[in-house]
Amino acid sequence: MDYENNSWIWEGVNYYPRVFGGLMVTAALLGLSSSYFGGIGVPYLSLPCSWSNLGIFHKKKSGKRRIRVYMDGCFDLMHYGHANALRQAKALGDELVVGLVSDEEIAATKGPPVLSMSERLVLVSGLKWVDEVITDAPYAITEQFLNRLFHEYKIDYVIHGDDPCLLPDGTDAYAAAKKAGRYKQIKRTEGVSSTDIVGRILSSLRNEKSCEDHNGCEVKPQEEDQSKASHIAQFLPTSRRIVQFSNGKGPGPNARIVYIDGAFDLFHAGHVEILKRARELGDFLLVGIHSDETVSEHRGNHYPIMHLHERSLSVLACRYVDEVIIGSPWEITKDMITTFNISLVVHGTVAEKSLNCEQDPYEVPKIMGIFRLLESPKDITTATVAQRIMANHEAYVKRNAKKARSEQRYYEEKKFVSGD
Repeated sequence: MDYENNSWIWEGVNYYPRVFGGLMVTAALLGLSSSYFGGIGVPYLSLPCSWSNLGIFHKKKSGKRRIRVYMDGCFDLMHYGHANALRQAKALGDELVVGLVSDEEIAATKGPPVLSMSERLVLVSGLKWVDEVITDAPYAITEQFLNRLFHEYKIDYVIHGDDPCLLPDGTDAYAAAKKAGRYKQIKRTEGVSSTDIVGRILSSLRNEKSCEDHNGCEVKPQEEDQSKASHIAQFLPTSRRIVQFSNGKGPGPNARIVYIDGAFDLFHAGHVEILKRARELGDFLLVGIHSDETVSEHRGNHYPIMHLHERSLSVLACRYVDEVIIGSPWEITKDMITTFNISLVVHGTVAEKSLNCEQDPYEVPKIMGIFRLLESPKDITTATVAQRIMANHEAYVKRNAKKARSEQRYYEEKKFVSGD
């Protein structure tokens, strides 16, 4: 047991001398120890009143206050790097509160956001590590907002990654939190960023448009490989990372397992909403993630934007998902349904159209009577997200260049200070 101090001993001696005298004599005679009682077993010594009634032991309160941590961001074009950052932040406390920067502040400091506040709210709220979301959070944490976090939201620590977050004037956006001694840092997830994804989309669609301008010419294998290589992430998946994102729990013996599949490229609010609806139809949601080759075959050579393991981690991070099949087949077979004990196969009404429609991939579950078409809550798709970026092509090119210059200056200064 944990006690505040040893004053209870002397209080007991002063107020209950006979009781303590008896205890001391008993201890001396029996050689009082936990090992003695554990090995031999001492008869229960009944006393005229309980220890708690005597008021001798002043125990600390057992209820430990939960640590609340805060992490903010734009979370535009949500990816596994965002999810991993929030996972790390949650590990530093008991409850994670996320601040979503407003559309207006993003536009003023970084350029136009790709996703609206409502779409970003769905994405962030859908992550398994997030407990609460504050909308319209400021880009810079001022002392005034910091006091609001501490007093109104009971925040203990402000969390951010080890990558730079600079204001337009070049100052640190988290200077106030650091000054207050309430700042903690996590490791940035290498290999991906919103800036990187925008670059991939611009490169991919630019290559696609270039091909269309040549009257639908076929891309040579070498040219195709080069175009894909231009937007492949430097991400090396590990089993440890997959375990960190996974629930680690299988379905119960009588669980109703619901299956839904897709590319889940550029994981967006529409994906979260349809996964939520699918999960509500059963006890366990199994999600099939199509391989890069399958997506390219049915969507075109310039897809997917995010590769298989990136897409798998984004889906695993969703609170409504229990397990994923990494590289699931296009057609759902009876053997697959039996192997995974699938009770229901579902598909949303809003989805990317396939270039290859020779056979219905859901033919078997339809024949078995276990297929259901779900009304998609949102009409957003991977293609519409990409089109938004292309529509603001110049703005995003400038935004990427500005971010790259800012980060380059930061790392050069950091390297100079460290003497490397």
